[in-house]
Amino acid sequence: MGFFHLGLFLCACQVLVLGVVASAPSGKLPIIPFDEGYTKLFGDDNLMILRDGKSFHLSLDERTGSGFVSQDLYQHGFFSASIKLPADYTAGVVVAFYMSNGDMFPKYHDEIDFEFLGNIRGKEWRVQTNIYGNGSTNTGREERYNLWFDPSDDYHQYSILWTDIQIIFYVDNVPIREFKKTKSMGGDFPAKPMSLYATIWDGSDWATNGGKYRVNYKYAPYLAEFSDLVLHGCAVDPIEQLSKKCENTQSSESVPTGVTRLQRMKMESFRKKHMTYSYCYDRIRYKSPPSECVINPQEAERLRVFDPVTFGKGRRRHGKHHHRSRVSQADEATSI
Repeated sequence: MGFFHLGLFLCACQVLVLGVVASAPSGKLPIIPFDEGYTKLFGDDNLMILRDGKSFHLSLDERTGSGFVSQDLYQHGFFSASIKLPADYTAGVVVAFYMSNGDMFPKYHDEIDFEFLGNIRGKEWRVQTNIYGNGSTNTGREERYNLWFDPSDDYHQYSILWTDIQIIFYVDNVPIREFKKTKSMGGDFPAKPMSLYATIWDGSDWATNGGKYRVNYKYAPYLAEFSDLVLHGCAVDPIEQLSKKCENTQSSESVPTGVTRLQRMKMESFRKKHMTYSYCYDRIRYKSPPSECVINPQEAERLRVFDPVTFGKGRRRHGKHHHRSRVSQADEATSI
């Protein structure tokens, strides 16, 4: 298949992308207007492009959700958006900002997800990150978090750094998750070119407390606002699957090797305060953690105390546990 020929240019793209991220926050990277970088995915007039061409509204009503997708495929890069989520009762609503190639490789697709899961009135939005490689959907790699702010009050920045060795998720330039490639993963690490997507849709069957609370269209339309989208990486021709262009940089700063010491301190503080679920510690789904997991004893103990059923060896409440791939006892604890 064509994507196996990408190795000739990946190394150069990797250096360029990392150099840009090291030297320039996303606020200094170019913002691409909608008609130059994106195309409508679905939703008819539920996708609204504002006059500046750099801000978009996605809405969900009883007719349909909506979404858009990048015109180019990318092989690694830095991808970012400022997003303001719907307010009030949002149970069942899912807003997603993610990379995927499911349309090109339906059985062997890669995916890197930010998913925002709505909630009942008075309860906060939850953020979920997830990673698939080469169709490895049977191994869910979800993590779930609360935020230190109300994401419906104002715009906040959500970013993905994807290289050939790691994936880092950021919220307002604070890294919240670092996922490193390991040899044992094989093809499960995302490696094929992907497009950038943004969508809003009805996830009533699973998004809020395992489907207990569903979308209530009395509160529609649900409006997600996007602005300052950054597409910065190695664009790939969708037919030849060879590089069309790689973003360049004038920076003379060295290529980073990962999260800096200060960033790591912020990430550890965030995870300690706000992480409510990690697949690496889920004893119900996995008798032993997947091979790429690096177990942090402090994280393991905190989650075990928070939810001994999912993360410990406690008995299942009420004599049974209904498992869904994206919903855990921990999610129920933070939703109710």
